[in-house]
Formats: sequence, C-alpha cells, structure tokens
Amino acid sequence: MRPRRLAAALLAASLLTGPAGCATSVDPIERLGRKAAQGVRPHSPAAQQPYRRWGLTAPLPVPPEPPSRPSRAARATRAFGPPPVVDRVRTSDPVVFLTYDDGAERDPRFVDMVRELRLPVSMFLTDSVVGPGYGHFAHLRSVGADLQNHTLDHPSLRGLPYAGQRAEICGQRDKLRSRFGVHSRLFRPPYGRYDTTTLRAAADCGVSAVVLWRAATTDTGLRFTHGRRELRRGDILLVASDGDDLAGPSLRERTTRLLREIQTRGLTVGRLQDYL
Repeated sequence: MRPRRLAAALLAASLLTGPAGCATSVDPIERLGRKAAQGVRPHSPAAQQPYRRWGLTAPLPVPPEPPSRPSRAARATRAFGPPPVVDRVRTSDPVVFLTYDDGAERDPRFVDMVRELRLPVSMFLTDSVVGPGYGHFAHLRSVGADLQNHTLDHPSLRGLPYAGQRAEICGQRDKLRSRFGVHSRLFRPPYGRYDTTTLRAAADCGVSAVVLWRAATTDTGLRFTHGRRELRRGDILLVASDGDDLAGPSLRERTTRLLREIQTRGLTVGRLQDYL
C-alpha cells in the first residue's frame, strides 16, 4: 500500500476506535454541554410522592365509588318539600367531607395542594367576601373543587323576611352560574343559622340540601357540634379560615392537620356532591 493511502487508513481507524479498541461513545456531558448537564437532576423521592410535600406520611386512600342511587336527602327534595338540613351523611363508606366557607383566604399554594392530593373539596362562597378573587376559585374549580352557595353578603339569615333571604340565596346562585356556569345545589347559611323561612327560600332557589357541619377545625384541634367527639363515617367537616389573622395557622396547615387525623381514623375524603 502506498504511504499516503496507509496513513489515511490509519487515521480513519483511529477515529472509529477508542483507546481500548471499542466503538467510540459520546460523553453525555460533551453532547449536552457542561452547563446544560448541570441542570439535569434525577427525580427526587419528594417529587414522586407529593403527599410528603404537604406534610403527610402516606397517601390518602382512594375513596370508593360513590353511591349509584341518590341519598335520602336528595330524594326528599324531589318530594317538593323543604330541603333537608344535614351535618353528616349516612353511609357505610369510610369517607368524610371537607368544606370551606366564605373565600377570604386565597393562597395559590392551596390550589397546588388540592391538585396534587386530588382533594374533592367543597367551597361555599360569599360574593362580598370573594370580591375580585373569583379567578382564584376558577383555578380551584379547574383542579377539582366544587363551588357552592354561601349567600351574597354573609348576613345571619334567621329572622329576616322571606324576600331578603331569597335575594341572598338566589343572588349568589346567579353569581356562581354567571361566573362559572355551575348550578349550585348545596347551600350553607352563614354562621349555620337558619329558620323555616330560610328553608322555604332555599327550596325556591333550587337548593337540594342545606349543609352544616358536625365538626370544625380550631387552632388546637376539632370542635364537635354534637355526638361523639371523634370522626365518624359521613361527617361533614368545616375547615375554618383565620381570614386576616396572619399569626394563626394557614388554610393549608389546618387542612394538613385534619388530613392526618382522618388517616389516623382509617378514613379518606369523599366528594360531598356525590352523596347529597
């Protein structure tokens, strides 16, 4: 072989083989560039286990399939009587229900919490409290929250004339419909106070159930309205907000504490609208 051809052949061979005579592999760092490679990180356990990010030691159990038949509360409404008043649901399913009032606290991270934990929460909104914050609740609705009726201006309804009560209930129903296109079937009277006029006005506004609560969160734990002082299947729970009290626990913190208690009792969170 002529010298020039021999030299060319040797050069080609050196390009196709590595130091040990193997096929040449491209270093990933060289391929990406060193700065780009520095940004590549393996998936962390926390990223794969979002429940840990929200202060839980285990994921929430998936709730059972909701009942195929409407509950007794929903059937009673069809008889053209006043809507039933409920603070718990009769069910054999190991579920409780998380509800939130007013809409004063609008933490974007709470939206992340609902999305990542797939929490089927129910938000009872008051127009005068939500104010310009309806966009926040649009985000919550997009990740699975249900939006329900808590009057326009948050008055204590008991003792008010029928026209005033009807305006408060139907007015917020119409607001929710125009803002979100939802038909709010559930209604919570402010402060949990109501009378027979409230029930009549609620029925005329298309309410299928007046929703109270059997227990509410406090800074130190749960406060029960009646019955045994422990969580039971079917309990409707109010996660109270501190509103402008920045020193108190946030809505996220209160929710985390409650979820821990729910898990301790062998329960999980169900969607209230599936049972009423």
